Amino acid sequence: MGIFETITGLPLHPLVIHAVVVLVPLLVLAGIVYALVPRLRGRTGWVAVLLALAGVGSTLLAKLSGDAFRRRIVRKHMANQEILVKIDSHRSLGTTTLYLTIALAVVVLLLVLLRTLPRGASMALSVITVVLGLVTVYYVYRTGDAGARIVWTGY
Repeated sequence: MGIFETITGLPLHPLVIHAVVVLVPLLVLAGIVYALVPRLRGRTGWVAVLLALAGVGSTLLAKLSGDAFRRRIVRKHMANQEILVKIDSHRSLGTTTLYLTIALAVVVLLLVLLRTLPRGASMALSVITVVLGLVTVYYVYRTGDAGARIVWTGY
């Protein structure tokens, strides 16, 4: 049994994913507000920084606990090959979600911490924040939907 497998006997992954589906969309919202509403930057900058850190942390923990959960399922022969294929597809989406969340966090942190950027660079980071934020929240949805479908229709 690994460190990311269970907490008080319950699989950690189904518990951790709830943080991701709350924190990452909030990061997207804070990043977009910071990028598009300059007059609110003084109020939203610290929130965006905290959500960037928490979003990456929760997504990484979801990925690690998901990998541990899959190993447990295989070890205990709890799923057939068809379900494992679905789990691997969900896992791949989770990996993409992690990378997108890291990229979004980096861009948001750059936007917040480098306040004296030339206007063109600031605009570019703002556009990247919006686009990357929308793609990231889409992948959070796709990953969560794939996991929910496994649990509720195929597991």
